[in-house]
Amino acid sequence: MSTIQFSSVSQQLHTIGDYIRFASSQFNHAELFFGHGNDNAWDEAATLVMFAIHLPLSDCEQVLSYRLIEQEKQAIFDLIERRVTEGIPAAYITHQAYFANLPFYVDERVLVPRSPIAELINNRFIPYFNEQQPPLRILDLCTGSGCIAIACAVEFPDSEVDAVDLSTDALNVAQINIENHGLSEQVIPIESDVFSGVEGLTYDLIVTNPPYVDQEDVDSLPVEYTHEPEMGLGCGEDGLDIVRKILAQSALHLNDNGILICEVGNSQIHVEAVYPQVPFTWINFEFGGHGVFMLTKVQLEEFSSVFQQQLINE
Repeated sequence: MSTIQFSSVSQQLHTIGDYIRFASSQFNHAELFFGHGNDNAWDEAATLVMFAIHLPLSDCEQVLSYRLIEQEKQAIFDLIERRVTEGIPAAYITHQAYFANLPFYVDERVLVPRSPIAELINNRFIPYFNEQQPPLRILDLCTGSGCIAIACAVEFPDSEVDAVDLSTDALNVAQINIENHGLSEQVIPIESDVFSGVEGLTYDLIVTNPPYVDQEDVDSLPVEYTHEPEMGLGCGEDGLDIVRKILAQSALHLNDNGILICEVGNSQIHVEAVYPQVPFTWINFEFGGHGVFMLTKVQLEEFSSVFQQQLINE
């Protein structure tokens, strides 16, 4: 990218479609990684081009043939160059990501939202809850940007949602999103080391996307991930340092008939190896994603001794 001069690009490329095509070609040539909201070079390019010219991404197909002025071309070129040379995910450049069809402010204090748990929220956690008895008390553990907590609050407007995180920086971003969605009365951000900030409180649903990347994967992550907060990704040799605590302590914070939903991604293999006797329900997703399990309060209590022993052995 550094060998390509803006003047030569500007003389040859004129339309929005030209620049999306050019950007996607540059991204593919640079072998960039896509996994922070977009999964391919074209969509990443469209996101940045439309952001640069202050048009909604939803209008992209209708305006591909529209010509650009020099100032717009320069703005687009600068973003393309930054994406290639610095490896910054588009979401951190635009400061916007979508989760469960909702927009969220993001910056490098939080992970870019991308959990398959969004599909569960959009499906109102059916069949684990039903329309007659939806979750009214919800805990989003390790909330980050607040996306899971906020999406739950939007889907269940009668619910009370606590959004907890150890990181003050993350909670500050969550607060921005809570206010942007007008949910300050419904979603409460709480600083908490796992359950330390919600002692004595119980919930119908605990949903969590904690740090779970094992050391082997941390050591081989693409450069895009280096822009995300490290404490939001890696979590010990097998990735389960926090998951062990969640499994050992969740039952105390669940109401009768309450459930825990927890994402562990590729560390599913470690969960199954560490807890072979536990009947985890691994959730299937229609739109992609894996490594999310469900356990009921009854199951968490039944295998409490196993969870406690693993916590001691950690």
